[in-house]
Order: sequence, then C-alpha cells, then structure tokens
Amino acid sequence: MNQLTLRGLDKELEGCIRQLAEHEHISMNKAALKLMRRGSALDRAGPDSNMIGDRLDDFIGSWNAADAADFDNAVAVFGEIDPEQWQ
Repeated sequence: MNQLTLRGLDKELEGCIRQLAEHEHISMNKAALKLMRRGSALDRAGPDSNMIGDRLDDFIGSWNAADAADFDNAVAVFGEIDPEQWQ
C-alpha cells in the first residue's frame, strides 16, 4: 500500500506533526511518516532512535566533541589504579 488517508487527527497530534515538519524543514507527510516509523519502532536502530531527540538540550545542556574530550581528560586520573593500594 503506497497511500493511506488518516482522519480524526486531534490538535495535539497535528501540532506535533507540524512542529517536526518545521523543525526538520520537511513536508507534513514526511513528518507524519517519520513519527509513525518511530512509534512503531521501525527506526530505533537509526540515528533518530532517541525518542526525546534534542528537545531537552536547552534544559540539560549538550556537549560538543571538545567538551567531551575535556571531560574525559579531566576524569582520566580516576581510571588509573595505584599499584601500592592493591598489594
């Protein structure tokens, strides 16, 4: 089946489709298909597998590669084992 007509979309669902379409600069049709694939777990293995996506980035923050490298360097010392302590 290449075509499907959906009726009875409530305002909340329509808003989610519109928001995704605007955010990703895609058509409402593509946004609806993307949401249906996510909801049916067909896209969980892809890059969009995170159901929250980037919606919480403003709230919790996000790191770029440089931030992650700085953190890894800062905590590297905690991965070292002092041989004298384990005798």
